[in-house]
Amino acid sequence: MRREPPRRIRYLTQTEADRLLSELPAHIADMARFTLATGLREQNVTRLTWDQVDMDRKVAWIHPDQAKARRAIRVPLGKVAMEILNRQFGNHPTYVFTFKGKPVRRANNTAWRKATKRVGLVDFRWHDLRHTWASWAVMNGTPVYIVQELGGWESPEMVRRYAHLAPEHLAKYADAAMPVGTSPHS
Repeated sequence: MRREPPRRIRYLTQTEADRLLSELPAHIADMARFTLATGLREQNVTRLTWDQVDMDRKVAWIHPDQAKARRAIRVPLGKVAMEILNRQFGNHPTYVFTFKGKPVRRANNTAWRKATKRVGLVDFRWHDLRHTWASWAVMNGTPVYIVQELGGWESPEMVRRYAHLAPEHLAKYADAAMPVGTSPHS
C-alpha cells in the first residue's frame, strides 16, 4: 500500500492575512476577504452570480454542480461578507466579482503570487484561505459539526484536514492530563 502523503498544515495568522490583503489589488483582496469570511473555494467565489445571493436574507447558495462534493451548500453571509457584496453590487448584472467590467476567472494569478512573495508567504495557495477560514472558525469556538456544514464537507475527518489549531490555542489543554499539584516524581 502507498503511504498517505503528510497533511498540509498551512493557514494564516490574522497579522499575515492583514499583510496579504494589503498587498493584493483591491478586486482580488475583496475576493480573498470573501473566502476568509465564507470558506468558499476559489471557483465558487470567481463564478458567484447575483442570482445565487439573497442580500435580504444574507445567504448565498452554491449549486450541486458547482460544489466539489456535488451537494448544494447554503452559505450564511456575515457582516464582512455582506460589506464586500455591498461594494460589488451594481458593478455587473450577472457576476459578483469583476475587474474592469469583466468577470474574474482566476484569483490565484500573477498578482496573487507576487503579493504572497512580497509578504513572505512561501508556497501559499488560494485554497489555503479555506484552511485559514476553517482553522479560525474552530479556534474561535465554532463546533466541528457546524464548520462541516458551513464548508460543505461530508465528514468531520475532512474538517480536521482543514482546521489546524495554533499551538497557542492548544496551550490551555497542555496540562489537562496532569492535575495541578501532581508531582511527576511521586
